Formats: sequence, structure tokens, C-alpha cells
Amino acid sequence: MQVTETSTEGLKREYSVVIAAEDMARRLDGKLQKISLNISMPGFRPGKVPTSLVKKIHGDSVMGEVLDEAVRETTAQIIQDKELRPAVQPKIEVKDFVEGSDLTYEIALEVLPDIELPDFSKIKMERLVADIPEEKIQDVIGNLASQQTSFEDRGEGANAEDGDAVTIDFEGSIDGQMFEGGAAKGHQLLLGANTFIPGFEDQLLGTSVGDSREVKVTFPENYQATELAGKEAVFKVDVSAVKKPLPVEINDDLAKKMGMENLDALTKAVREQAVREHDNVSRVRLKRSLLDILADTMKFEVPAAMIEMEFEQVWSQVEQDMANQGVDTSGIDPADDGALDDMKTEYREISDRRVRLGLLLAEVGRINNLEIMKEELSQALSQEARRYPGQEREVYEHFQKHPEAMAQLQAPLLEEKAVDFIIELADVSENKITHEELMRPPGEDEDEKAVLESFEKKGKKSKSDGDGKGKAKVKAKKPASKKPVAKKSEGKKPAAKKPAAKKPAAKKSTAKKTAGKKAPAKSTKKTVKKT
Repeated sequence: MQVTETSTEGLKREYSVVIAAEDMARRLDGKLQKISLNISMPGFRPGKVPTSLVKKIHGDSVMGEVLDEAVRETTAQIIQDKELRPAVQPKIEVKDFVEGSDLTYEIALEVLPDIELPDFSKIKMERLVADIPEEKIQDVIGNLASQQTSFEDRGEGANAEDGDAVTIDFEGSIDGQMFEGGAAKGHQLLLGANTFIPGFEDQLLGTSVGDSREVKVTFPENYQATELAGKEAVFKVDVSAVKKPLPVEINDDLAKKMGMENLDALTKAVREQAVREHDNVSRVRLKRSLLDILADTMKFEVPAAMIEMEFEQVWSQVEQDMANQGVDTSGIDPADDGALDDMKTEYREISDRRVRLGLLLAEVGRINNLEIMKEELSQALSQEARRYPGQEREVYEHFQKHPEAMAQLQAPLLEEKAVDFIIELADVSENKITHEELMRPPGEDEDEKAVLESFEKKGKKSKSDGDGKGKAKVKAKKPASKKPVAKKSEGKKPAAKKPAAKKPAAKKSTAKKTAGKKAPAKSTKKTVKKT
């Protein structure tokens, strides 16, 4: 084998490889001999089929296998001999080969950078800590108590009040036509909970058992079911029960209902949980501070292929986010002022940061021999499997059969170990703040939010198209805030889905939505974050 380095530029390496015809012939003969020992042909005893006959019949397919094996084996040998650390899978191109001649192919790859780690003891950071106010503990207990609320009938002729639970049958129509998901029977609705579309619950105040009422509402303009958005609807509602809430006393009996020995035990458990949440938030903020420092101070070349792969993944998530929020990029005008390009630039910067920090933390783990214990990996795998109820065995088998998936599962665990390792060495002081300041959602997602809002604003700019109407460059809708009216949940499990080759993604439930309820409050956690 003859190997010639044809290019060395930054992290890029290119090689030209020539495997002699004699070597290729020897590989082919060896493969044919193995096949002849196991193949069966009429007129020949097992293991006695002539190699020449095997070659005549299967030569082309066998040569393809030989070519593939030769390229893979020699490429691996070159990487080992030259002590290369490929950043991604090498690109291989066969330049010249016919049977009886030399095999010539080229390898192009990027290698991982050599990272010189800093003196972590010189990093100065603050760990934010806070006391937990007693009233917050009581608020949590109060909320737990409210979940134990029971109801009793108000009695014949009693009118429904705010906070009451009414049992209703309803049918909705638009312009006299029933619409899908607009009806339910025996639905219990808590008045004042604001779980139905605006105005629905208010019109049931004062009703009593046996009452029938027409409830007129207008679906919000940003309603998730676009076919209902902004339309007026009429619901025929029959009330079959009116129940008032019974007061819940916070005492030992309440604690026992919740599986605790007494109220003191419940209070202790709530406080311990609050302390864990405080510690977790404090660590997340400290980690964020550390990563910001490392991102600002650690400058080294990053493999372009890794950035591109990260960007493709990030951008795919962003497009899904935009679609979920009603932002349509399909109608972008050619004269657009670059809103989409600006957005992509922002996310390329995020991708660069994520790859850079990932390489740095991986290097910290490699140099300091940080390892993931078997128990830690087993726990992470169990948590992943629990995301797929009824398919746990498939998930375990998926990770056992796909080392790359297992590596993806290990990566965040190793990252956390590397972060903890650095924090142990760093100069960390405590800064005591209030509970409210500590628990305030950090602004780490503001960059992403600003990019999306900027894109929407630019997309809504219009220009004259000759008929006096503004032509939007980007069709954009406000994020949906409510779910469509739908039938009561039948409690269906998510449809079975085989785990993908990569880390299995969370599945979408096929369960029907609860009638008329809002979508859950928008999470502060974005799809894409700076690491």
C-alpha cells in the first residue's frame, strides 16, 4: 500500500492511496476460496466447487465486497498509523480500479483539534444561593391540598358559582354546522379555571341542574385549529349537575391521603424537594456561567463538518418550532431583505459554540480519564426506556445493537462530569440572593427568541405588488395559545414506534385532546438553546 499526503490545511487532511493489483488479486482469491468451501452447486460435492467457477458466476458481486473491505481496512490502518483523530466519518472516493490493475482512492477528512486546556483554578465564578421562604413551602402545601378538593351537590335549584364544578353535555356549531371535536357528554367543567375558550365558562355562571343554555363564543384569531380561528360558534349546553367545592383542611389527615405519616413529614418532604430544586437551579446557573467563560476565552479551530452537522440538526428543530408557531417560510419573496439568512447566521454561531464547548469538555474528560460508571449508564438507559411505555425492551435492544446511539447517551453524562471536574478546580464563591431572583427564568433563550421575533417582523414587512395590496414577504401567524375543541380523552397510548438509529425521539401521543381545553402554558424551555 502506497500512501501520499496530498493536502494539509488546518484540520483538513487528504491522502491518495494506491493498493497494488497483486494485493487486490490476493484478496479476491481469498474471498473466492472461502465461498467455494461453503457454496453448494449441482454436480459438485460440498466444499469441492472450483474457485474458477465461483468467480465466473459470482465474480462481480464478490469483487464489490473485496473493494469495500480493502478500502475500509486500509483507511483504518492509515488513521491508526498516522495517529489521526477523525472529527467525522472520512470521505472516500475511488478514482481508478478495474480487475487486474491497482486500486487508487482518495481520503478526505477533518481531524479533531489539539486543545490546550487552561488553568481552571484561575476561573472565578459565583454560585447563586438563596434561602427558601417559609411561605413558599406553605404555598406548595396549599397547592397540593387544592388538588385534593372534593365536591358535593349544591342541592336542587342552586345556582352555579365561580369555583363550582358543573357537569355538562354540549354540542357546538358554526353557521349551523357541527364541527369535529365540538361535542362531549358528561364533561365536568370547573368554573373559573379558564380551561375552555374565553367567555364559555362565564356564561354558565348562575345555571342550575336541568338548565339548557346557548353559549356564544368567538374562537381566538391565533387558535391552533386554523379552520376555527376567529369564527363565531354556538354551543348548546345542558347542565346535569352543579357541585360546590368542600374546604380542604391542611392537617395530618391530608398528609395521610398523600401517603405521608403526618403533616410534619409532608412539610419536611416539600422542603427537601424545594432544596433540591434550589440546588439544581443554582448548578444550572453556575454551569451556564462556566460555559460562557469558556466560550469567550477558549479559541481554537473547529472542524467545519461538525459545525455543519450541528447546524443542520439545530435548523431542523428551528423550522419545526416555526411551523408549530404558525410561521410559514414557504412564501418568501425573492426580494426579501435577508431575514431568513440573518436567522441562519445566528444559528450557525450557536452551532459553532455548541461544537466548540462539546470538544473542549470531551478533551477535559479524555485527558483526566473521566469515565461513565456502568451504574450511571444503566440509569440513563432506564430513563430513556421509560419514555416509551410498552416498548422498553425494544429501546434496550436498540442501544445494544447501535454503539453510536449508546455514545450519544453517554455524551451528556460525560459533559456533566467534565463540568463538575472544572467547577471543583475553579475559584467559586457564594452570592446570596433572594428566592425570587434565583428562581427567575434565566435569559439564556432570549437570543433565540429575539431571532425568531426579528424574522417574523421582517417577514411581515410588505411592498406594493401593483394592485394596491401589500404582499407579505413571509407569511407569519401568531403562536397558537389554545388547543382545538375536541372529544374527551379516551386515554389511548402513543402509537408504537421503533426507535431510530440515533437516540430515540420523544413520541407524539395519539390520544384525543380534552374538549375545548387550552394548550398547556408555554414552556420557558426552548427547542434550541446555547449550550
